[in-house]
Amino acid sequence: MTENENLRAHLGRLLDWQDAHASFDAAVEGMPAAMQGVRPAGLPYSAWELLEHLRFTQWDILEFCRNPAYAEPSWPADYWPSSSTPPRAESWDESAATFRADREALKQLAADDTLDLFAQIPHGTGQTYLRELLLVADHNAYHVGQLVAVRKLLGVWK
Repeated sequence: MTENENLRAHLGRLLDWQDAHASFDAAVEGMPAAMQGVRPAGLPYSAWELLEHLRFTQWDILEFCRNPAYAEPSWPADYWPSSSTPPRAESWDESAATFRADREALKQLAADDTLDLFAQIPHGTGQTYLRELLLVADHNAYHVGQLVAVRKLLGVWK
């Protein structure tokens, strides 16, 4: 395996949390509907707010990497849901499924050997594809950890 192939494989595993983190799937699996919008005492967010923040931010980074007409959303308003609770019963599962699909698209981006990971994104301000992939992995790991903490505080972590 070449260094380039090795780097791409490492990025794919990092985006999937195959190593030292609780996985996204473990963090969202089995979350009781009645607890999805509950903010534990002392915390400013619910599990729903974290899930939606994860989904939107990951999509935003993916969109930045692949869309030359990318327009930056407004921080922080566009990156967090307006309500602590899901709007519909299906919303939790839909958000998690969208997150997974976008994560797969990021993994495909990382694996694309026609893309120079060290190249600056043409419509960016100096960011590279590698930087964005590392950023999304770091961001997701941080907030998945928060989601696990919320579940522990609510008594619904396995």
